[in-house]
Amino acid sequence: MITVRELLAERLKSALDAAGFSDITPEVTPTADARFGDYQANAAMILAKQRRMNPRQVAAEIIQHLAVDDISAAPEIAGAGFINFRLLPQFLADRAQEIVKDDRLGVSDSKQPRRIVVDFSSPNVAKPMHVGHIRSTIIGDTLVRIARFLGHEVIADNHIGDWGTQFGKVIYGWKHFLDREELAANPIGTLVGLYRKVNAAEETDEALKKTVREELVKLQQGDAENFAIWQETVKLSWAEFEKIYGLLDIQFDAVLGESAYNDALAPLCERLEKDGIAEISEGALCIFFRDIPELAEKPAIVRKADGGFLYATTDLATIEYRVKHWNPDAIWYVVGAPQALHFQQIFLAAQRMGVNAELKHIAFGSILGEDRKIMRTRAGESVGLDDVLNEAIERATAVVSEKNPDLPAEDRDAIARAIGLGAVKYTELSQHRMTDYVFSWEKMLSFQGNTAPYLQNAYVRIRSIFRKLETPFDPASATISVNEDAERALAIKLGQFAEILPLVLEDFRPNLLANYLYELAITFHGFYEACPVLKSGEPVRSSRLALCDLTARILRHGLGLMGIQCPERM
Repeated sequence: MITVRELLAERLKSALDAAGFSDITPEVTPTADARFGDYQANAAMILAKQRRMNPRQVAAEIIQHLAVDDISAAPEIAGAGFINFRLLPQFLADRAQEIVKDDRLGVSDSKQPRRIVVDFSSPNVAKPMHVGHIRSTIIGDTLVRIARFLGHEVIADNHIGDWGTQFGKVIYGWKHFLDREELAANPIGTLVGLYRKVNAAEETDEALKKTVREELVKLQQGDAENFAIWQETVKLSWAEFEKIYGLLDIQFDAVLGESAYNDALAPLCERLEKDGIAEISEGALCIFFRDIPELAEKPAIVRKADGGFLYATTDLATIEYRVKHWNPDAIWYVVGAPQALHFQQIFLAAQRMGVNAELKHIAFGSILGEDRKIMRTRAGESVGLDDVLNEAIERATAVVSEKNPDLPAEDRDAIARAIGLGAVKYTELSQHRMTDYVFSWEKMLSFQGNTAPYLQNAYVRIRSIFRKLETPFDPASATISVNEDAERALAIKLGQFAEILPLVLEDFRPNLLANYLYELAITFHGFYEACPVLKSGEPVRSSRLALCDLTARILRHGLGLMGIQCPERM
């Protein structure tokens, strides 16, 4: 279904062509202030600047050729040359009627579907997932959900950190200090404890440090015992990760860690050197970017002087694997902003290697504690992600119990889980991804303001309207009318769901969807206050019920694209 923005842009393009201004592709956007109409275009201002003409005169000339009388009242010229459109009530009613009957809520599949690999979450084996994994995991999952809904083929790949120097320490600790009962009771905590114990002992014991390195070399050379220990650490770690992913309702299509590319690293380096992409510098194999001033003295090292490989090597091998096996149009990396230089280097290197896929680093900021520093425990350690999620559920349970003490325990627990986990996810997704934000339980679990509980409660309130009906209601059978200002505002906002979703992927900004849903809920509450629903006579009653139902559907589906559930009762 074509959106209002697209429809107006098409009509505007035809008018521009007819007026002799065919060298511009017009953009139509919602107005910031409803007093000036519903949508506006600044094409006249752009043309006037290019051609040194009066923008209002250009706008008047465009309007002479603009045929929108079936969509809008007569277009108006405002300010320095904006062309403003005020949508007709019947047009809005017809659009809402179409969306009510559409399973996709007015959202069309992408006209240019792509195959996209999304690399996100990426925890490290033998270490717990911590609060720092919230952003990559939740942003990545939401982008996957939205891209799939828009018709793209998406491969969600969790590139876990399952190889590296830490395994020498873990293996040594496993052989000398392991308590099997403790491991069974707390796998990740035990592995972390082994690592820390060996790491601390190494600081004063050079012989131990050498022995630990030997354990790592044995693993890298395929020693059976060390390889078996490594496999068990990966298995135990993934089992713990899966508990968190299960709680968050997140699935992956592939889980290929760094180890999956180990055998490809040496041959890759040989080819890079042979093809002149990399060169030896001070014993290390490096890729230089001398033609780029800011990178001229920042080469990417792909093989150290001692023969060891680095993240750049593994990431280039990973790109090669993805291109060969999945042939993607794009690969998106949802990784923190501090890795910007790393991705700039490997993307440039990949281009030199002949990779044509679009490579995007979807960066994000940090989660801060109340002291506005990186969120940590009192002991200075990273806050465990499982601790955060469990506390969210516990706090939500207390809120639900207080608001509705008569709920059966099973219903209370399900609702608390939806509210608690939804609060954590929405707090993340409602921020611009590059913004550092303070983690606040009080704010995220509030039923007021731009929060998940507020939106979930809005959904529940709408559904409660339908529980008061004596007979089932079929929204598709209603004839929608849009006469009151509040009806009009709601119909316009409902139609914008299809306009917002593609914009989310343009700059990878889930906060656009979050903000839209919040605005929709506010608009609905204004409608509900101004326009009686159940007390109205027919056919107004059925029309307003249909608008209520459509609002609930969009709230539920929009939150679902963010991985957030909507309970039917709260």
